Amino acid sequence: MMVRSTTTGRESYIPTNYTAKVTDRWLYTGISRCIAEELLRHPSNQTGAFVIRESETNRDNYSLSILRRTTSSDMNPVKHYRIYQLENSWVYISPRLTFPSLHHLVEHYSEYPDGLCCRLTVPCFIQGLDDPRPVPIPVRRPTINWKEISRSVILKRKRTESDNSLVSEGLREAISSYLQLTECKDHSWDT
Repeated sequence: MMVRSTTTGRESYIPTNYTAKVTDRWLYTGISRCIAEELLRHPSNQTGAFVIRESETNRDNYSLSILRRTTSSDMNPVKHYRIYQLENSWVYISPRLTFPSLHHLVEHYSEYPDGLCCRLTVPCFIQGLDDPRPVPIPVRRPTINWKEISRSVILKRKRTESDNSLVSEGLREAISSYLQLTECKDHSWDT
């Protein structure tokens, strides 16, 4: 494979087994656990920096590697978690929390550590990349009091940019589908 050095600008051929494909700044294809640890230990990475890579022992699964720097002299500040894949392609670390994709898994663990050593903060630093993109931070909506929500608020079709509805588009669609399937005649949602 022909590569160019980001520091010298010189081009050269290297064997493909010395390359890795990086997707979304955090999904690495073709790196080992050892290389993931080396990348995460870079001084530019802080606690919560992470990499998702193919599992070395099971090609159908992934592994999440997270850097957790502590004040103590921890010999290995990188923690690893196996990401399992279900038959329907959903993924999970803990069977009690399943996600439809790796993106959803990353979004969730970026907000809550939920059993991990720390919350995911940013993808691993990549030398020479000028504009590192942080992990998107999900918007946490307040708890909904369903008794105070009218049917029209939930099922309204058009959303404007200034719409600060407590009910997400996906939840609206799910409730609407459920009501259509059950042909709900109960008007208790109308207030």
